[in-house]
Amino acid sequence: MSDEQSAPVCYRHRNRETYLRCVRCDKPICADCRIDAPVGFQCPDCVAAGRRKERRARSAFGGRAATAFGGSSAGSAGTVTKTMIGINVAMFVLTLLVGGMSAVGGARTELHNALAQASIFVYQGGFYSTHIPVELFGTVYDLPGVASGGEYRLLTSTFMHYGAIHLLMNMVVLWILGRVLEKDLGSLRFLAVYLISGLAGSVATYLFAAPETISAGASGAIYGLFGTLILVNRRLSRDNTGMYILLGLNLVMTFALPGISITGHLGGLVGGLLCGAVLAFTPREQRRVLHWVGFAAILALMVALTVWRTGVIVSEFGIT
Repeated sequence: MSDEQSAPVCYRHRNRETYLRCVRCDKPICADCRIDAPVGFQCPDCVAAGRRKERRARSAFGGRAATAFGGSSAGSAGTVTKTMIGINVAMFVLTLLVGGMSAVGGARTELHNALAQASIFVYQGGFYSTHIPVELFGTVYDLPGVASGGEYRLLTSTFMHYGAIHLLMNMVVLWILGRVLEKDLGSLRFLAVYLISGLAGSVATYLFAAPETISAGASGAIYGLFGTLILVNRRLSRDNTGMYILLGLNLVMTFALPGISITGHLGGLVGGLLCGAVLAFTPREQRRVLHWVGFAAILALMVALTVWRTGVIVSEFGIT
């Protein structure tokens, strides 16, 4: 006479009999708990322990790459690209709420006066003012231009657009370029490139355009992505033919079509090329520090140029 041996049960579901076992710890696991491994199956506890011990893979430029167990980094998912598109679209919806449907066709609204890049304000009759009167939801605000303390405009203007077509064209190119570059760089480096390039476009307009110019758009940031991606592709030995053609077509439109900020586009391109140079030519062993040192140096240069230009405008127009 012999005792009948009962079947093993899953260590997580005690009411389920199973003959599957984890290849690492040999614990019984049911079909719902098993996780496919290169050989056999693993239990959730062993997979979690492996992830904690695993050294996170990084991209060619130091960003976090996809994980070994099928997960993905924020960069490979295009998280920042999607977020930037979301912010730009949200700002355009707010523009419509402030300016009405006329803003769809590109009309300038009070929100543009509040957030677009503008050094000084010109009243009818040629009177220059250091501040810009803005009426928002029934209240009038006297907001400074860049030259009189409104430096925030150099950044906020990169999320404003004149009309639906302006927004659509920029967001399509951002979607195409952003996902590729964000996957290569990782989310944080990509975000730095995007913001620095956008600021470079605004600073270039502040430096070289007429002081009374009011400009807005994500084009500077997007041209910066062109510049950075060209150098990244060269670093990774990729073919840049398509990039050169696409950039060339965009530059032709920049110079051929009226109402486009040439300074903003070219400034963003230069900013992106500088960021790309920092990423592509930094020694691999020191990149985790030198990338951010390089980005900080570019920002410091833009701050210095902005301060210098403000001094020139203050002197020229007698701003106090």
